[in-house]
Amino acid sequence: MTNGEEPEVPQLPRELYGELLRLRRERAGLTQEALAKLMICSPGNIAHFERGRRRPSPEDARRLDQILGTADDELFYRMRRTWESSRVVDYFTAVAETEHQATLICDWAPSLVPGVLQTPAYAKAVYASGQIRRDDELNDAKVARRMRRAQYLSDPQGPALWSLMDEAVIRRPVGGPSVMAEQLEHIAALGERGRIVVQILPFSAGVHALMEGLLIIMNFADRPDMAYVDGISWGHSTDDPGQVRFYQRLFDMGRALAMAPENSLALLASVAEEYRHAP
Repeated sequence: MTNGEEPEVPQLPRELYGELLRLRRERAGLTQEALAKLMICSPGNIAHFERGRRRPSPEDARRLDQILGTADDELFYRMRRTWESSRVVDYFTAVAETEHQATLICDWAPSLVPGVLQTPAYAKAVYASGQIRRDDELNDAKVARRMRRAQYLSDPQGPALWSLMDEAVIRRPVGGPSVMAEQLEHIAALGERGRIVVQILPFSAGVHALMEGLLIIMNFADRPDMAYVDGISWGHSTDDPGQVRFYQRLFDMGRALAMAPENSLALLASVAEEYRHAP
């Protein structure tokens, strides 16, 4: 492609966004490093935007419009809204789009098995629980997307996962005994292979700082670390260093109260066996 040509329309909205951003940047005579300096961000972020790996925040999109001369029609701000091909809940988008780039993910689960560790049967039971009228076709599509998210667990170069779970996660019979047995055996197998670190925070620990909601902390090699917290119908992600440090302290406090990894794996195997022999 030569300068002045419009890009071919890529298959995905994120690819179109990235290609248009690259084209506008080059027309403005800017390198990725120069644009990053004007944006007050890292060159790595610009590279991720242009490769369709990460969606700019609303603020970043508006800055792109201002710097690249598209503020009048809000090109990059408006196009950001079309970047919905994954159909992930908007407030979780930042996590879904960047987790595969992390070096380490610390995940606290207060009530359900973390999404990337769920088996298809467990995930389907979770999705069905939120529906008054069950839609199996929709649930199957959601389960398939969740399984694609989990693919980084089989990648030797993918992020390491440290999963901290409340004991309630393994005691609540989601989908029935056979589904739970399969689910806990799956987690234990990942832990035994050294692919993930699992710790169970037992009921005996009593009250603790992580009781109020889910927490995910992602560490990166080439960009600021990120934290994500959520409740029933809301979520918030941040890369503010102070907030990330605060959430990391909470995770570390919970980890200090948890069972050792080897004891946690033994408990998973024991409870899975109980489910296997349940009536």
